[in-house]
Amino acid sequence: MTTTDWLIDIALLLIVLRQMREERLTPRTVLLPLGMIAWAASTYLTDIPTAGNDILPAAVFAATGVAFGLAGGLLTHVRQADGHVLIKASRGAAALWIASMGFRLGFAVWSTRPSGAAHLTGFSAAHHITSGQAWVVALLLMAVGEVVVRLGTIVVRGRLLQVRGDRTARQPAHRLGAYV
Repeated sequence: MTTTDWLIDIALLLIVLRQMREERLTPRTVLLPLGMIAWAASTYLTDIPTAGNDILPAAVFAATGVAFGLAGGLLTHVRQADGHVLIKASRGAAALWIASMGFRLGFAVWSTRPSGAAHLTGFSAAHHITSGQAWVVALLLMAVGEVVVRLGTIVVRGRLLQVRGDRTARQPAHRLGAYV
C-alpha cells in the first residue's frame, strides 16, 4: 500500500468520525466523500478483469458494501431543525464504517505480506480467480457501494423529512394535532 492509499483510508475514516458530531447536511457533506471515492475509483479501476471467476469477488464485496452502506445510512440520526436537515452518525453507524474500513485496510495489508499473498494466491487458484486486480476491484467496489448507498440513504431520509415538514407547515392549524 502506498502513502496515498493510507491517507485516503484515514481521511474516509475521519469523515464518519467527524459526523459523530451533529452537523447540517450540505452539498459539502455529500460531495467530499463522493469526490474521494470517485478519485479512488478513477485511480484503481483501470482494468476490470472478467476471466474465470474474477467477477464473483467483486459482486460479493460490492453487495457487502451496499448492505453496510444501507445499514450505516439507516443508523445515522437524521432530523430537521430550523429548516435545516441535521445528521449525526450513531455509534452503530460509526462502528459499521470502522469495521468495513478496517476489513479493507487489513485485507490490503495482509495480502501484501508473504503469508497472506501465499494464502490469497492459493485461494484464488482454487476458485479460478485469475488476477490480483480482481481483489483490488472487489475491495474498491465494496467501498464505492458503501459510500454511495450510505450517502444516498441519508440524503433521501433528509429530503423525506423536509417534504413532511413542508406538508405539516401547510396544514391548517386545527388539523396539526392529528399529525403531531
